Order: sequence, then C-alpha cells, then structure tokens
Amino acid sequence: MADQRLVTTIAQARARRKQLDGAWGVVPTMGALHAGHLSLVERARAENDHLAVTIFVNPAQFAAGGDLDKYPRTLERDLALLEPYAVDLVFAPANAEIYPPDFQTYVNVEKIAQPLEGAMRPGHFRGVATVVAKLFNILQPDRAYFGQKDAQQVAVIQQMTRDLNLPVEIVVGATQREPDGLALSSRNVYLAPAERQAAPILYRALCAARDAFQRGERDGANLRAAMRATLQTEPRAEVEYVSAADPRTLAELDALQDEVLLSMAVRIGATRLIDNFLLRE
Repeated sequence: MADQRLVTTIAQARARRKQLDGAWGVVPTMGALHAGHLSLVERARAENDHLAVTIFVNPAQFAAGGDLDKYPRTLERDLALLEPYAVDLVFAPANAEIYPPDFQTYVNVEKIAQPLEGAMRPGHFRGVATVVAKLFNILQPDRAYFGQKDAQQVAVIQQMTRDLNLPVEIVVGATQREPDGLALSSRNVYLAPAERQAAPILYRALCAARDAFQRGERDGANLRAAMRATLQTEPRAEVEYVSAADPRTLAELDALQDEVLLSMAVRIGATRLIDNFLLRE
C-alpha cells in the first residue's frame, strides 16, 4: 500500500475524506487483521466508491488489568494485507489523538449493553460505542462493516446509530471460521497448541444447540443446557456464560419464537473466546 493512504491525525483523515466524492464504506478494526476482517474489507470495497479502514487499539474498551498491553499490534503486516483491496484511507491514530488529556465525554448505550458481555466486562461497550461514534463523526461513512462474531457489539452499535440518528448503514458480515469451526479472532494467537486443539468446543456446543433447534426444540433452557453439556466434555473449557436470547433485545428466551441468538463466552486457558449462531425459522 502506498504510504500516502496511511494517516494518523483526525485533520488528515477529514481532509482525505473530503477529497473524494461518492459513497464511503468504513471497516473499523483494532488491527492484527485476519481473514474475518478481510472479508469485511472485500465486501466494503465492492459496495462503495471509496473505502476506509481504521486501525486503533481502543483503550476505553479494556478493563483495568486487562490485555490492552499485550493486544497484538502489527501495523506493517496489516498494511501489507490491505494492499490488494485498493483502500483509499487507513486511519491509524495514536491514543492521544482520540482521547486527548482533557477528554471526558462518553457514549453509554443502556439496556442492550448490560447482559452477556456487558455483565462480564463492565464499561466495555461504553468504550466501543464512544470510539465508533467518534470514528463515524471523523470519517462520515455511508456504510460501516462489522462481523457477526461480535454479535452484542453489533447490536449495541445498531442501537446507538438509531438512537443518535447517525446517517450510517450498519452492514453485518458472516463469521469466518477455521476448517475445524473455530471463529477467527485476533486473540486466537494467544492459544497454546493444546488449547488451540480444545478451542473448537465452542463451535461444537453451538452446533449441538442448533441441531436441537432444527429438530424442533423451542425451549430456551433446553438449548442452553445442550450447549453446557457439550462444553463440559472439554476439561480446558471454563464457561463464563451461555445464552439463548432475543437477537433484538438480548433478553433470555424461555419459549422461542422465529429467531434466537445462541452465544457464549468460554475461557480456554488464559484466553477468553466468544462465539454465536443466529438461528431463524
């Protein structure tokens, strides 16, 4: 990728954005790009006149004592991976550019951010919503692309976009997986070989509940039990939660209707993994 496509300040990003007329798509990332990110980049490239990718490890969405410091930062590799996609703008700001010393305004999405990931990671979605709102304001995209793997994040951003009347279409791309079913994630690099072998248990647990759903099971408790039963067969799996929820509200369902979001968070060793299936009739 030509160096001129990389910008590091808000002023540079806004100036580049104004230079090019037409529809803009943006793919917000924290870098350490993998095939899941690139599938979103490819789709955004096809659906827009111009394309921006953001690379910013957002400190506001990490808990104190979390893995912010060890989160992989691979900017040169990321730029090389993006080169085939004719990206018009890569915005990779420093922390102080997004959160200057006097920063004190945050976006707090309420109910939909409270269960599941919100309960396990207090303040996480406040950080996500804040940085995404800032990126939307800086880059003024027509469409923004996010992965289904982070299903609650997608729901929070959709809610924020509606509530704040932001003129951005939220486009959701399918979860990309390894051949054994493990959802692609930048955190997968933390898995030791034996942990990597154990990690597809999340996918198998989701498949167990999906298969029950396809056989006609409509009791939410039974679907959650099916996921837990499968997870319990893997000694390395430490379950944080399993969920069978309304995909619009994330409220746990007892009697399922036309669709359900199956999701879970599981620790394999020290690495925390999440995954989900969105099922419809």
